[in-house]
Amino acid sequence: MTAVRRLVDAHHHVWDLSVRDQDWIAGPELAPIRRNFLLDDLLPEAAASGVEATVLVQTITMPEETPELLALAATSDLIAGVVGWTDLTAPGVADTIAELRELPGGDRLVGIRHQVQGEPDPEWLLRPDVHRGLAAVADAGLVYDLVVLPGQLGAAAKAAAAHPGLGFVLDHLGKPPVASGELEPWACDVRRLASLPNTVCKLSGLVTEADRATWTVADLRPYSDTALDAFGPSRLMFGSDWPVCGLASSYAGVLAAARELTAGLGEGERADVFAGTADRTYGLDLSGPEVRPAGLPS
Repeated sequence: MTAVRRLVDAHHHVWDLSVRDQDWIAGPELAPIRRNFLLDDLLPEAAASGVEATVLVQTITMPEETPELLALAATSDLIAGVVGWTDLTAPGVADTIAELRELPGGDRLVGIRHQVQGEPDPEWLLRPDVHRGLAAVADAGLVYDLVVLPGQLGAAAKAAAAHPGLGFVLDHLGKPPVASGELEPWACDVRRLASLPNTVCKLSGLVTEADRATWTVADLRPYSDTALDAFGPSRLMFGSDWPVCGLASSYAGVLAAARELTAGLGEGERADVFAGTADRTYGLDLSGPEVRPAGLPS
């Protein structure tokens, strides 16, 4: 099998608990990742795997985090993009996004994300104030990352349909129930989202949705195959979800699994999954022509 020439990790995190707590890292199951994970910890992992560029993604809904992530990106040759957070429901969301872009590293801001998975309202994405915020994200030329649970996929599809000019990126395939082996209704809802041309999906986060101690690539395959069939390689991108992936696998193990899951694709299709889709969606290949979110009209 021909090696992928360019490798982009489209989804990872960093955090320093001495700067700010990550209150979601609670309980015995998450204890292995309740420590600092800094860029210096990622660099050898990325180098050993041949990663050329990454997208750094927010973890908490606090306004202080995104400026810190941008500042970190400004000092790094590895971090090509940042998906940050801002309050979509705030009346001044457009001004806040503009202010973020003026900060050190602000040119690396490529998207916005909110922890929709933690919202008790399954239709949070359909609230009028959220729609106003999504419109501001679109007007800023950014994309919107969706971190949702399977029961929120229907609302995600409605939101994407309501904003055809905004690129929506589904993180972690919408967190399918890999551990139970069930496909429906997740698969049907993912296909509904994928039917919209302004949506893309991250091949990420599957190992932690599986049985973390015993998972195999075969356990993941029904979900990756569904996503590949629904989105196609040109709208699917690899992400490690480091360091969360460490609950179930090493960085190299996650990458190896993704390569095995996509081994049946052609060379150009694998190039999309492991770099091209991320480059187009987030505009990471800054040396090339202007890039628009995948699936949006030129």
